[in-house]
Amino acid sequence: MPVGVPKVPFRAPGDEDANWVDLYNRLYRERLLFLAQDINHEIANQLMGLMVYLSAEDANKDMFSFLNCPGGSVIPGVGIFDVMQIIVPDVHTICMGVAASMGSFILIGGEITKRIALPHARVMIHQPASTYYDGPAADFHNESKHVTMLRDYITKCYIERTGTPGEVIQRGLNRDVFMSATEAQAYGIVEAGAEG
Repeated sequence: MPVGVPKVPFRAPGDEDANWVDLYNRLYRERLLFLAQDINHEIANQLMGLMVYLSAEDANKDMFSFLNCPGGSVIPGVGIFDVMQIIVPDVHTICMGVAASMGSFILIGGEITKRIALPHARVMIHQPASTYYDGPAADFHNESKHVTMLRDYITKCYIERTGTPGEVIQRGLNRDVFMSATEAQAYGIVEAGAEG
């Protein structure tokens, strides 16, 4: 039987009584965001909307993005990354559990010096992939060009945001590279991470 989303009391300023709100709503009010599933358009739109709203509400207060993300769709993931770069407040990224594939890309999107992997977290990088395409060859060629363009952009971001040499990043993206928190720190993906 699913547990559901727990409810917690919340008293808005000026209210006498507390209202019961779902846990994530309460955490969002404190600028604590969670990505704990595969990235898809729906969750990406929710997170991007929250970040823009919170940025407009108070541009001087940092946000904290907790990641336990096994990956997901590339375009929505790039969207989250891009919004993290354009909003005014710093976004801290904290890997708890796993940040794999697009999850690791969002992890590097946090403000440099404010990216953390908890002691037993795991990080995995690899190149973006396309689904098997069953259509005309010309369409496959177009999709192939698009995937190559995305790969180049993702590679460039990893190089810029980790300080790791391009050839190391390109070699790493050619296969699945799994890292402990300490290894992710040595790779430049996070600034703080130690194995427990």
